[in-house]
Amino acid sequence: MEKNRVGVIGLKGLPSFGGAARVGEAIIEQLKCEYEFTVYATSSHTEKEGDLGGYQQVVFRKLPHSRINVFYYYLVSALHAVFLGKYDLIHLHHVDGAFVVPLLRLRYKVIGTTHGRPQERDKWKSVTWYFKTVEKIFLQTCDVITSVAKPLQQTYEQMVSRKIEYVPNGINVSEKVDAGKLQYSDYLMFSAGRIMATKGCHTFLEALRKLDYHGLVLVVGDLGQIPEYEQRIRNLAKGLNVVFVPLIKEKAVLLNYVRNAKLFVFPSSIEAMSIMMLEVASMQTPLICSDIPENKEVFNDEETLFFRTEDAADLAEKITTALNEPQVMRKKCEMAYAKLHREFSWVSIAQRYSELYRSVLM
Repeated sequence: MEKNRVGVIGLKGLPSFGGAARVGEAIIEQLKCEYEFTVYATSSHTEKEGDLGGYQQVVFRKLPHSRINVFYYYLVSALHAVFLGKYDLIHLHHVDGAFVVPLLRLRYKVIGTTHGRPQERDKWKSVTWYFKTVEKIFLQTCDVITSVAKPLQQTYEQMVSRKIEYVPNGINVSEKVDAGKLQYSDYLMFSAGRIMATKGCHTFLEALRKLDYHGLVLVVGDLGQIPEYEQRIRNLAKGLNVVFVPLIKEKAVLLNYVRNAKLFVFPSSIEAMSIMMLEVASMQTPLICSDIPENKEVFNDEETLFFRTEDAADLAEKITTALNEPQVMRKKCEMAYAKLHREFSWVSIAQRYSELYRSVLM
């Protein structure tokens, strides 16, 4: 029986090294026996094209200006799909690419997955008008809309009179980890693909300064997104034993760092549903999270230790508690890990996407 063909726009390139691309990659890995996937990518994220073992990847050459390149990527992907592609449906990831949905709808049904509201990120405050505009297009023109976060699903359902499907992110609980020897040991850890204010690294460092903490701290990720924020972080790190590790694109290597951390702090003030948080739980690493609704929709107080969002003093207290009560934190790790198996396995979550694909194709 011939497989239905799905064009995927918005992941920007596989193999993934964070965020929504990990979501899309996991969906494809689970469903590639049922569907024939073609991923549209840009050379700013990958050079791998052609048959990549279960899916095809089309890579467009990047433009030199990163922000212009994003718009170019969405537009050329949509044009290729409409005029050269042969698909049964399109799966679009991210609201910011929604300006191409009316074009895609000339030939295809479109499933849109939102991974958050970009206008809430400090990086995009200057173009809030744009994201509000494409968000309206997204909500009005996609045939089916999914949200990875329940609070965002509820927000969108209040904005439009239509059903938004809640399909959470998942985790491969048997994820391969690079077992190589690490350069560091006995450290606290923070990690984000793009380090900006809403990721809360400053709150983490402020808490450590309140504790006069002298142990090793790893800050992993791209710190160069916003120069002013980078300078703020480097100033806060003075007097602390902080090592800045550049973005780690190899997931197995990153997970090895996570697995060997004595404590991982996740202090974001804004998230949709974080893959990073799930990955930390999958490594059974003690975890402290901000108490934003999106995090508390995933884990409860028996599964992780929460602190009041953006409250460095409270985070300092929770770090002290976590370090002084390792057995309590170990129990939380076990509970969180068990929940991953029950509720956030990609095996079951990907089948939910398959059901949505079939509903559109009927």
